[in-house]
Amino acid sequence: MSVFFISGIDTGIGKTVAVGMMARDLHRRGVKVITVKLVQTGNTGFSEDLEAHRALLGCGRLPEDEAGLTAPAIFRFPASPHFAAKLEQREVDLDAIRTAVAKIERNYEVVLLEGAGGLAVPLTEELLTVDFAAQQGYPLILVTSGRLGSLNHTILSIEAATRRGIRIAGVVYNWSPDADPQIEADSRRMIVKYLERYHQPGILVELPHVAEPLPDVDFRTIFNR
Repeated sequence: MSVFFISGIDTGIGKTVAVGMMARDLHRRGVKVITVKLVQTGNTGFSEDLEAHRALLGCGRLPEDEAGLTAPAIFRFPASPHFAAKLEQREVDLDAIRTAVAKIERNYEVVLLEGAGGLAVPLTEELLTVDFAAQQGYPLILVTSGRLGSLNHTILSIEAATRRGIRIAGVVYNWSPDADPQIEADSRRMIVKYLERYHQPGILVELPHVAEPLPDVDFRTIFNR
């Protein structure tokens, strides 16, 4: 499978940085990779999350960016996609998103499709993000951290994905400035335990603080590349 769906356990968990760093690692190892934003809210024009990805990759906008394929659904209001679309008297065009991803997939070895917020975020009144990912058969990469409260959200996300038949390719354990070292260590252990309890691969990659000079992080266990 060349398309991986990336979700955070919550808003502000560092999903965008994690996606950019995964793309950076794949690119430096010679894999043809691109990042795509499923739905962007709180934005006009070009996706700010894609701008962050491109900066971490060290490149400018790609032809697929200019063609509008990498961010096929952008809404101004910073809210759940179903509500942000409603405020503009629009709908999230799921067919347009599927078509854009399919076009991109033909030309890349790996497509990293970043969601908006967590798995239970509604894309429409009737469809949650996790249900869309399940329909498409995308393997999931879950981004979490060791900050207080994250373990609950992580285990709930693992359960929600597993119940829908989604394969979890791995968990990215993001650095958090507010995390207690004891909680971090125990959370890492518990996340792997619950991945294995739900018959998912016990793969967890730690992402350190991302600042210049950018760290090299090895994500091969997630992508098998």
